[in-house]
Amino acid sequence: MGLYNLRYSFREAFHHIRRNFGTSLGAIVTIFLSLFVIGTFVLGSVMLSGLVGSVEDRVTIQAFLSDDADQTAVDALQKKIEGWDNVESVTYKSKDEALEEYRSTMSNRNADEAVAALDGENPVPASLVIKLDDPEQVKAVAEKLTDDSDFAAVCDDPEDVSASVLYGRETVERLFAVTYYIRIATVALVVMLTFVSFIFINNTIRLAISARRREIAIERLVGANNGFIRGPFVAEAAIQALIGAILAIVALNGAMGALLPRLQSAMSFLSFQVPQQIMVLTYVALLVVGLILGLLGSAIAMRRYLRV
Repeated sequence: MGLYNLRYSFREAFHHIRRNFGTSLGAIVTIFLSLFVIGTFVLGSVMLSGLVGSVEDRVTIQAFLSDDADQTAVDALQKKIEGWDNVESVTYKSKDEALEEYRSTMSNRNADEAVAALDGENPVPASLVIKLDDPEQVKAVAEKLTDDSDFAAVCDDPEDVSASVLYGRETVERLFAVTYYIRIATVALVVMLTFVSFIFINNTIRLAISARRREIAIERLVGANNGFIRGPFVAEAAIQALIGAILAIVALNGAMGALLPRLQSAMSFLSFQVPQQIMVLTYVALLVVGLILGLLGSAIAMRRYLRV
């Protein structure tokens, strides 16, 4: 397409957008909303993955030990567990350390009064804290520990060995399940909204072609080539898509800037940070997706409704 054709195409595209502002605005708003929701779910999925990762890092197995357990046997068990697959580290936590941890973590719940009421006795058992390379293997490692005879010999409750192994099974399983379903929902929503945007752009170009039937017929009579006739429709779709994408990026950036600090302040124990590189890549992807939707929608509409 020559320079003159390019200038003509964009001039005609802007002219048609102004002349049919309602229809064009509908296309722009549809693209804006679709890309905004897509971007929100993409960045939300990234944030969720970060949250899950931070929670996964805290997933450990606590193996409670009997107060009468022989320290040599405990040391041997610790070394044995360290050699298991998926085990990153095993830390021995004494009774005093466990009580102090209780005091510090429960500081807002009158822990000092509760500890003072014990009259110097410490009912909290010692334990082995097992950290895993792959938190999703927590159930398998916990079951292996429960079936281990060496642990049964030193555990806090020999009659019910499983009661001496704590890893928050229901919480962990629920966490992995929720993460999985949210990611599936994100993919499905992205596909659905992309399809809706594509259909709306296709319909907008079809209406534009229908409104300019007489003008297109005159252009054909004077010998205009296919590129000259198609140019304004392609330019119009590209402009609508780019405007919608830019609005989505601006709105998404503003929403993230306003929401993330508040979430971080309200729940400082979790990380709501989204890497800057991911945000930039998401914005670029939204811009590219918007442009592709516009060009593809216009191309298919012209192929179907514009016989040139």
